[in-house]
Amino acid sequence: MMREGSILHAPDGTAYAVHGEGEPLVLVHGVGMQHGVWAPQVDVLARTHRVVAYDMLGHGGSPLPPADAALEDYAAQLERLLDHLGIPGANIAGHSMGALVAIEFALRHPSRTFRLAALNAVFRRTPEQRAAVQSRAATLNQAGVQATIGSTIARWFGDPVPTPLQSMAANVAGYLRDVQPEGYARTYKLFASSDEAHAGRLHRLSMPTLFLTGEYDANSAPEMSRAMGTEAPHAVVEVIPGERHMMNVVAPEAVNQSLQRWLKVPLGKEAALP
Repeated sequence: MMREGSILHAPDGTAYAVHGEGEPLVLVHGVGMQHGVWAPQVDVLARTHRVVAYDMLGHGGSPLPPADAALEDYAAQLERLLDHLGIPGANIAGHSMGALVAIEFALRHPSRTFRLAALNAVFRRTPEQRAAVQSRAATLNQAGVQATIGSTIARWFGDPVPTPLQSMAANVAGYLRDVQPEGYARTYKLFASSDEAHAGRLHRLSMPTLFLTGEYDANSAPEMSRAMGTEAPHAVVEVIPGERHMMNVVAPEAVNQSLQRWLKVPLGKEAALP
């Protein structure tokens, strides 16, 4: 038997790791990352929960998504993983693209979603925001991953990267260098076109929901989280002062505190623990 936290593979090829014991919590990373980016959260949350972190399709050790991938393909991967692990329901938290996957899963499988957390999620981009992200998707497709790493790190951490953040930025850049090029391109293309995917659907979220972002995240702006929060019936919106997109890495203490509060929100009868 492999030790706790070792990288395992589900029958469909999904790479994942499990840490701790208790009520299940699944973490879904953002585009270009791997499950290891959640290490600052796992270190804390695995003390009280059974934490499952996995590589989404096209990332890390997981297989490629279809060429014409849709959010439902990524939500189906999460469903298969829960089935494989024998987990009937869990708390689901996602970051950026992972937040879109988490929301999609919660909408499709509300009875399996105890609580939902969407970190740095995108929702109804402005025309300018949409044009910028689609331009980045086109550059990625034409020039490849390596040509986009510098601009991505600058957008997420600052240009130049502040000295206290340089080691964290280097770790994130390493994930980008190691990403599956085709998987990244396919997933980023979907991410760039999915900000309207949940418009008009969030009122169906029956579980306690947290929308959490950073004050200075221009692409997953506080206005987006607030807009989602007005549509979801059991939502709390929190904005971490002074932070950008990669706040789970840069400001883990603040993010962990928000997640710990979210994990303590009582469940309604429709989502009671078994």
